[in-house]
Amino acid sequence: MRIWICAALLLSAALAWGQEPSSRLLAVPATSTTSSTASTNPVPPAIVIGFVGGFIRHDDLTHGPVRLAARLREDYPSGVYVKVFENHRSKNAHQEVLRLLDADRDGTLSVQEKQHARIIIYGHSWGGSETIALARELQKDGIPVLLTIQVDSVAKLGENDSVIPANVAHAVNFYQSNGLIHGRNEIRAADPERTNIIGNFRFDYGASPSRCAGYPWYARAFEKTHIEIECDPAVLNQVESLIRSKLPPATRSR
Repeated sequence: MRIWICAALLLSAALAWGQEPSSRLLAVPATSTTSSTASTNPVPPAIVIGFVGGFIRHDDLTHGPVRLAARLREDYPSGVYVKVFENHRSKNAHQEVLRLLDADRDGTLSVQEKQHARIIIYGHSWGGSETIALARELQKDGIPVLLTIQVDSVAKLGENDSVIPANVAHAVNFYQSNGLIHGRNEIRAADPERTNIIGNFRFDYGASPSRCAGYPWYARAFEKTHIEIECDPAVLNQVESLIRSKLPPATRSR
Protein backbone atom coordinates (compact mmCIF):
# COMPACT_ATOMS: atom_id res chain seq x y z
CA MET A 1 0.00 0.00 0.00
CA ARG A 2 1.40 3.35 -0.96
CA ILE A 3 1.86 6.01 1.67
CA TRP A 4 0.68 9.20 -0.03
CA ILE A 5 -1.56 10.31 2.84
CA CYS A 6 1.21 9.78 5.38
CA ALA A 7 3.71 11.44 3.06
CA ALA A 8 1.53 14.51 2.73
CA LEU A 9 1.12 14.78 6.50
CA LEU A 10 4.83 14.30 7.08
CA LEU A 11 5.75 16.87 4.48
CA SER A 12 3.39 19.42 5.96
CA ALA A 13 4.53 18.80 9.52
CA ALA A 14 8.22 18.80 8.63
CA LEU A 15 8.04 22.09 6.79
CA ALA A 16 5.34 23.91 8.80
CA TRP A 17 5.20 26.79 6.34
CA GLY A 18 1.72 27.75 7.55
CA GLN A 19 0.23 27.15 4.10
CA GLU A 20 -3.05 25.45 3.28
CA PRO A 21 -2.79 21.76 2.31
CA SER A 22 -2.03 21.22 -1.37
CA SER A 23 -3.02 18.25 -3.47
CA ARG A 24 0.31 18.61 -5.31
CA LEU A 25 2.32 18.35 -2.06
CA LEU A 26 4.41 21.45 -2.62
CA ALA A 27 6.97 21.11 0.09
CA VAL A 28 9.10 24.23 -0.06
CA PRO A 29 8.19 27.87 -0.68
CA ALA A 30 8.95 29.53 -3.98
CA THR A 31 12.08 31.63 -4.13
CA SER A 32 11.87 35.25 -5.16
CA THR A 33 13.59 35.99 -8.44
CA THR A 34 13.85 39.73 -7.90
CA SER A 35 16.96 41.51 -6.68
CA SER A 36 17.69 45.05 -5.66
CA THR A 37 20.81 44.91 -7.79
CA ALA A 38 19.20 43.24 -10.80
CA SER A 39 19.18 46.48 -12.76
CA THR A 40 22.96 46.82 -12.59
CA ASN A 41 24.10 43.22 -12.28
CA PRO A 42 22.93 40.40 -14.56
CA VAL A 43 21.27 37.54 -12.69
CA PRO A 44 21.85 33.97 -13.92
CA PRO A 45 18.85 31.77 -14.70
CA ALA A 46 17.42 29.29 -12.26
CA ILE A 47 19.21 26.02 -12.96
CA VAL A 48 17.61 22.56 -12.92
CA ILE A 49 20.01 19.65 -13.41
CA GLY A 50 18.77 16.07 -13.76
CA PHE A 51 20.75 12.83 -13.78
CA VAL A 52 19.48 9.57 -15.27
CA GLY A 53 20.48 6.21 -13.82
CA GLY A 54 22.35 3.21 -15.18
CA PHE A 55 23.54 3.54 -18.76
CA ILE A 56 20.50 5.52 -19.91
CA ARG A 57 20.96 8.29 -22.44
CA HIS A 58 20.19 11.83 -21.34
CA ASP A 59 17.61 12.23 -24.14
CA ASP A 60 15.75 8.91 -23.73
CA LEU A 61 12.13 10.02 -23.28
CA THR A 62 11.13 6.56 -22.09
CA HIS A 63 12.40 7.60 -18.67
CA GLY A 64 10.57 9.84 -16.23
CA PRO A 65 13.43 12.23 -15.38
CA VAL A 66 13.90 13.02 -19.08
CA ARG A 67 10.18 13.60 -19.68
CA LEU A 68 10.06 15.85 -16.63
CA ALA A 69 12.89 17.98 -17.98
CA ALA A 70 11.10 18.28 -21.33
CA ARG A 71 7.94 19.56 -19.62
CA LEU A 72 9.89 22.11 -17.63
CA ARG A 73 11.71 23.38 -20.73
CA GLU A 74 8.38 23.76 -22.50
CA ASP A 75 6.86 25.75 -19.63
CA TYR A 76 9.97 27.86 -19.03
CA PRO A 77 11.31 28.95 -22.43
CA SER A 78 13.37 31.64 -20.66
CA GLY A 79 14.66 32.38 -17.17
CA VAL A 80 15.13 28.71 -16.25
CA TYR A 81 17.86 26.41 -17.56
CA VAL A 82 16.94 22.71 -17.58
CA LYS A 83 19.26 19.92 -18.68
CA VAL A 84 19.61 16.18 -18.07
CA PHE A 85 23.00 14.47 -17.95
CA GLU A 86 24.12 10.86 -17.94
CA ASN A 87 25.30 9.98 -14.42
CA HIS A 88 28.90 9.54 -15.63
CA ARG A 89 28.97 13.14 -16.88
CA SER A 90 28.83 14.94 -13.55
CA LYS A 91 31.96 16.93 -14.43
CA ASN A 92 30.18 18.26 -17.50
CA ALA A 93 27.21 19.25 -15.36
CA HIS A 94 29.50 20.98 -12.87
CA GLN A 95 31.23 22.97 -15.61
CA GLU A 96 27.87 23.94 -17.10
CA VAL A 97 26.63 25.26 -13.75
CA LEU A 98 29.78 27.36 -13.32
CA ARG A 99 29.38 28.73 -16.84
CA LEU A 100 25.75 29.68 -16.26
CA LEU A 101 26.51 31.41 -12.96
CA ASP A 102 29.19 33.55 -14.58
CA ALA A 103 26.61 36.14 -15.57
CA ASP A 104 29.10 38.84 -16.57
CA ARG A 105 31.21 36.32 -18.52
CA ASP A 106 34.50 37.44 -16.98
CA GLY A 107 35.69 33.88 -16.38
CA THR A 108 35.45 33.98 -12.59
CA LEU A 109 32.59 33.78 -10.12
CA SER A 110 32.16 36.72 -7.78
CA VAL A 111 30.62 36.38 -4.32
CA GLN A 112 27.50 38.04 -5.69
CA GLU A 113 27.22 35.60 -8.61
CA LYS A 114 27.50 32.70 -6.19
CA GLN A 115 24.85 34.20 -3.92
CA HIS A 116 22.49 34.58 -6.88
CA ALA A 117 22.65 30.81 -7.58
CA ARG A 118 19.26 29.08 -7.70
CA ILE A 119 20.12 25.44 -8.30
CA ILE A 120 17.95 22.31 -8.14
CA ILE A 121 19.40 18.84 -8.72
CA TYR A 122 17.48 15.57 -9.07
CA GLY A 123 18.28 12.04 -10.11
CA HIS A 124 17.29 8.36 -10.12
CA SER A 125 19.47 5.38 -9.16
CA TRP A 126 23.12 6.22 -9.89
CA GLY A 127 21.73 9.59 -10.88
CA GLY A 128 20.61 10.06 -7.27
CA SER A 129 24.16 9.40 -6.13
CA GLU A 130 25.47 11.88 -8.69
CA THR A 131 22.95 14.45 -7.46
CA ILE A 132 24.70 14.56 -4.09
CA ALA A 133 28.16 14.32 -5.65
CA LEU A 134 27.44 17.47 -7.70
CA ALA A 135 26.04 19.28 -4.65
CA ARG A 136 29.24 18.41 -2.79
CA GLU A 137 31.38 19.82 -5.61
CA LEU A 138 29.36 23.03 -5.53
CA GLN A 139 29.93 23.22 -1.77
CA LYS A 140 33.68 23.28 -2.45
CA ASP A 141 33.02 26.21 -4.79
CA GLY A 142 31.05 28.06 -2.13
CA ILE A 143 27.83 27.78 -4.16
CA PRO A 144 24.47 27.12 -2.47
CA VAL A 145 21.91 24.58 -3.72
CA LEU A 146 18.20 25.14 -3.20
CA LEU A 147 17.00 21.54 -3.41
CA THR A 148 18.20 17.99 -4.05
CA ILE A 149 15.83 15.14 -4.92
CA GLN A 150 16.90 11.49 -4.87
CA VAL A 151 14.70 8.74 -6.33
CA ASP A 152 15.79 5.21 -5.37
CA SER A 153 19.34 6.46 -5.04
CA VAL A 154 22.11 3.88 -5.46
CA ALA A 155 25.59 4.93 -4.34
CA LYS A 156 28.34 4.80 -6.94
CA LEU A 157 31.78 3.54 -6.04
CA GLY A 158 33.60 6.15 -4.00
CA GLU A 159 30.50 8.31 -3.46
CA ASN A 160 28.36 8.86 -0.37
CA ASP A 161 24.74 9.61 -1.26
CA SER A 162 23.46 9.41 2.33
CA VAL A 163 24.90 12.61 3.82
CA ILE A 164 23.61 15.86 2.35
CA PRO A 165 26.23 18.64 2.31
CA ALA A 166 25.55 21.82 4.25
CA ASN A 167 25.25 24.03 1.15
CA VAL A 168 21.92 22.30 0.34
CA ALA A 169 18.87 24.10 1.78
CA HIS A 170 16.30 21.29 1.29
CA ALA A 171 16.64 17.59 0.45
CA VAL A 172 14.18 14.76 -0.07
CA ASN A 173 14.56 11.03 -0.66
CA PHE A 174 12.03 8.70 -2.35
CA TYR A 175 12.86 4.99 -2.25
CA GLN A 176 11.57 1.42 -2.44
CA SER A 177 13.06 -1.61 -0.71
CA ASN A 178 12.27 -4.57 -2.96
CA GLY A 179 14.05 -6.36 -5.78
CA LEU A 180 17.66 -6.89 -6.74
CA ILE A 181 18.26 -3.14 -6.94
CA HIS A 182 16.72 -0.82 -4.42
CA GLY A 183 17.43 2.65 -3.16
CA ARG A 184 18.96 4.13 -0.04
CA ASN A 185 16.36 4.23 2.70
CA GLU A 186 17.65 7.25 4.60
CA ILE A 187 19.47 10.49 3.98
CA ARG A 188 20.63 12.86 6.70
CA ALA A 189 22.02 16.36 6.87
CA ALA A 190 25.70 17.00 7.52
CA ASP A 191 24.49 20.14 9.31
CA PRO A 192 20.82 19.95 10.38
CA GLU A 193 20.83 23.67 11.13
CA ARG A 194 21.52 24.48 7.50
CA THR A 195 19.77 21.65 5.65
CA ASN A 196 16.10 20.71 5.99
CA ILE A 197 15.53 17.02 5.27
CA ILE A 198 11.98 17.06 3.93
CA GLY A 199 11.72 13.32 4.45
CA ASN A 200 12.60 9.76 3.45
CA PHE A 201 9.49 8.36 1.75
CA ARG A 202 9.09 4.65 1.07
CA PHE A 203 6.95 3.12 -1.68
CA ASP A 204 5.86 -0.49 -2.09
CA TYR A 205 4.96 -1.81 -5.54
CA GLY A 206 4.29 -5.41 -4.52
CA ALA A 207 0.51 -5.10 -4.34
CA SER A 208 0.13 -2.28 -6.83
CA PRO A 209 2.80 -2.40 -9.55
CA SER A 210 3.43 0.58 -11.77
CA ARG A 211 3.29 0.01 -15.53
CA CYS A 212 6.52 1.03 -17.25
CA ALA A 213 5.79 1.07 -20.98
CA GLY A 214 8.73 1.12 -23.35
CA TYR A 215 11.33 -0.20 -20.92
CA PRO A 216 13.49 -3.09 -22.25
CA TRP A 217 12.64 -6.62 -21.15
CA TYR A 218 15.81 -7.03 -19.08
CA ALA A 219 15.00 -3.90 -17.03
CA ARG A 220 11.47 -5.18 -16.38
CA ALA A 221 12.88 -8.61 -15.46
CA PHE A 222 15.83 -7.69 -13.24
CA GLU A 223 15.10 -4.12 -12.12
CA LYS A 224 11.33 -4.34 -11.84
CA THR A 225 10.62 -2.33 -8.69
CA HIS A 226 13.64 -0.10 -9.23
CA ILE A 227 12.20 1.17 -12.51
CA GLU A 228 8.63 1.19 -11.21
CA ILE A 229 9.41 4.02 -8.80
CA GLU A 230 11.05 5.94 -11.65
CA CYS A 231 8.04 5.65 -13.95
CA ASP A 232 5.38 5.99 -11.24
CA PRO A 233 3.33 9.10 -12.20
CA ALA A 234 2.60 9.84 -8.54
CA VAL A 235 6.32 10.00 -7.69
CA LEU A 236 7.05 12.08 -10.78
CA ASN A 237 4.25 14.48 -9.87
CA GLN A 238 5.75 14.99 -6.42
CA VAL A 239 9.22 15.54 -7.85
CA GLU A 240 7.84 18.03 -10.36
CA SER A 241 5.85 19.87 -7.68
CA LEU A 242 8.92 20.19 -5.50
CA ILE A 243 10.96 21.57 -8.38
CA ARG A 244 8.29 24.02 -9.50
CA SER A 245 7.88 25.29 -5.94
CA LYS A 246 11.40 26.73 -6.22
CA LEU A 247 10.89 28.30 -9.65
CA PRO A 248 9.11 31.48 -10.71
CA PRO A 249 5.62 31.17 -12.23
CA ALA A 250 5.69 29.35 -15.57
CA THR A 251 5.67 31.65 -18.58
CA ARG A 252 3.62 29.12 -20.51
CA SER A 253 0.30 27.94 -19.06
CA ARG A 254 -0.81 24.36 -19.52
